[in-house]
Amino acid sequence: MSKLSVLPKADLLPILSRAALFRDFSPGELIEVLEAGQPRCIEESSFFFQQGDPASRLYVLTDGRVRLSQVTVDGQQVILRVIVPGQMFGAIGLTQPEALYPVSAEASEDSQALAWETGVFRRLCENRPGVSFDLMGMMTSYIQEMQDRYRELATERTEQRVARALLRLAAQLGRKVEEGVLVDMALSRQSLAEMTGTTLYTVSRLFSKWERRGVIQTGRERVVIVKPHDLVQIVEGLAE
Repeated sequence: MSKLSVLPKADLLPILSRAALFRDFSPGELIEVLEAGQPRCIEESSFFFQQGDPASRLYVLTDGRVRLSQVTVDGQQVILRVIVPGQMFGAIGLTQPEALYPVSAEASEDSQALAWETGVFRRLCENRPGVSFDLMGMMTSYIQEMQDRYRELATERTEQRVARALLRLAAQLGRKVEEGVLVDMALSRQSLAEMTGTTLYTVSRLFSKWERRGVIQTGRERVVIVKPHDLVQIVEGLAE
């Protein structure tokens, strides 16, 4: 069991309000949803759920980071998405009764989430038909993202995929610093390799090349993107 302390409810409400399904909820409705949720604290490298488990709960991450990964039929692990606080994951059980989780949700650092049994969540939202449309929109977005990722694996060169993944992480996790855009690489270069269907050696080689060209600066579990436009050119196949 995790030794992490649970965030106080006063801190959870603003995080919960950022979740896509709850943006139109009133403060009173948010409190009702919060009270029905169960806090879960997961230590780094532990799992909220694993691929193939019954999809009995859905989650909103309240602290930390979670990577969603899938093991392919040939045994390769592919990281599909990184979840940050305020995002929902594991909602497949709402749309498919007796569904199994198609991915694993692993904490890439000590993490916390609110969890709801799928039946409890349905009862909470049964008087809000708009939630069903929001849920369909969210699932459609995820499906489109997965299709894009598999298309990238099938059609793009390795350098393009790694550059695109780094830009995607910068948009999701990055913050402005004096040198450029800082991406906290708690995911590690190995994880970036798994996101892009390549090897740790290849990611390290590309990082070294880009650092020599002044495109990025690297450190321990951190990357600063100094010239985002150069990465965009790589993605678009315009770089030499």
